[in-house]
Amino acid sequence: MRASPDDQLTIGEVIRRTGVPASALHFYESKGLIFSERSSGNQRIFSRHMLRRISLIIVAKRLHIPLSDVAEVFAGLPTDRAPTHKDWQRVSRRWKRQLEERRRVIEGLEHELTGCIGCGCLSMKACLLLNPDDALGGRGPGPVRLQQNQAPMHRRPRGPSAS
Repeated sequence: MRASPDDQLTIGEVIRRTGVPASALHFYESKGLIFSERSSGNQRIFSRHMLRRISLIIVAKRLHIPLSDVAEVFAGLPTDRAPTHKDWQRVSRRWKRQLEERRRVIEGLEHELTGCIGCGCLSMKACLLLNPDDALGGRGPGPVRLQQNQAPMHRRPRGPSAS
């Protein structure tokens, strides 16, 4: 008998196939990343096609991609049926664009840090990273020059003793 993407798997079978503990599966379900139904015996069952979603979550975690980004990408996928090849291609293209942007930001940061740390000058006049007289303090907290094109990340508010 051939497996179908719509076959139903118990939570035990999903754990065995993915290596993901039940607590993580419950968490992913609470975040809307995966979905299950209840059997007549009130046992949680998953459509086989949820295995692909779980696999992508595992990969995203390895790449340090926030689950909120995964949820955003998964939002375009159907939940009531197995996604088609076209559905996955659309998701793949979107995720690729996000990863390419992240790569550009990291490469820019690497260039700035390598130039600063590598030169050893620590010159107040030449260094791109130094900020004499806190001239950039009015533009907000954090490393303003290093975040030129990046949306602000969650930061702690600066207290009176912060410099």
